Amino acid sequence: MKIVQLKKSKNDEITYLSEKLILIEPLVFVFGNRFMLQDKNIYNEIREIFKDGHIVFGSTAGDITSESVEDETIAITAIEFEKSTFAIKTTNVLNSDIKIDSFRTGRELIRQLPKENLKYVFVLSDGSFINGSQLTKGMNAATQNNLLITGALCGDGPRFETTLTSYNESPKEGKIVAIGLYGDSLEVSFATKGGWTPFGPERIVTKSDGNILFELDGQPALDLYKTYLGEKSKELPGAALLYPLKVKSSDETKSIVRTILNINEENNSVILAGDIKEGSQVQLMMTNVDSIVNAAEIGAQKALNYRKTKPELAILISCIGRKLVLDQRIEEEVEEVIEVLGKDATVCGLYSYGEIAPFNDEISCQLHNQTMAITLISE
Repeated sequence: MKIVQLKKSKNDEITYLSEKLILIEPLVFVFGNRFMLQDKNIYNEIREIFKDGHIVFGSTAGDITSESVEDETIAITAIEFEKSTFAIKTTNVLNSDIKIDSFRTGRELIRQLPKENLKYVFVLSDGSFINGSQLTKGMNAATQNNLLITGALCGDGPRFETTLTSYNESPKEGKIVAIGLYGDSLEVSFATKGGWTPFGPERIVTKSDGNILFELDGQPALDLYKTYLGEKSKELPGAALLYPLKVKSSDETKSIVRTILNINEENNSVILAGDIKEGSQVQLMMTNVDSIVNAAEIGAQKALNYRKTKPELAILISCIGRKLVLDQRIEEEVEEVIEVLGKDATVCGLYSYGEIAPFNDEISCQLHNQTMAITLISE
């Protein structure tokens, strides 16, 4: 595996973060600031550097490289696989006149990929229109829950306005890209870790619809949420990113963290990043910088422990909510991962609106929030 990493700054300067190599038909990840990706020249500019590259774009809430975490840059990571192959399929949920069906979208997207010797899929999804919970369920249905899939819902900083993705074209809204990796020598491991702690009483979801939470214990959900936040409720919906929900339903063995993306004052509801079932138990969560950084270190060690060979590429997907907590210490969680993995692994990734990965020790993927999802790849 040969890897080249570059960075494009806001002043249009492109600099190499690694040794400049000539790559043959590389997979090129272009992660970065949404406004910079909206530049009409961006696709041609990247194409000029990687003339035969397979170029995948994704907007972020912060992009990650081996050197730093940045908000107003574009990070470019080009990978030439020397023993493995890959296939890329896409769809656009905005192309249909009918209501978006996230489950069907995920199922049909994965079904497009050739199945023979398919080892792993990385998915980069629209983060504005898609229901991430249903997307992951659809992808699992296409694989009978027996294929490792990790990835991200793209971001747009703390704005939650427009997310962009694409493959071999200018970045667009509504796109989802699936990259299938193939090869006998391919080794892929992963781990997820959050670092959030529940507090306060557990409550039962008594009314919900998809990802909209209406009632807890028969009371308006937003009113209860505001009561717990106190003075911080004046900062909603932004403050909600700092106090996600721990959710566990009766038909699931593990709890999952759900970010609150928005609120509806008219009907006293709370809009979550993923589905929440009636009858689920929920509890507020909180964290601090040290807990988040420590969780990233533990996750990296777990992902490393599952491997036989040293990783060559590390894809890190972390959450916008974690980034807001870390603030000026944002680079610390990435530095901890690099410390565990060593300098030989090239690190790339993004801060997202949702992390796609299985629970540890499982295969079927889930939509996570407020986690660091780490995928390690080698040939």
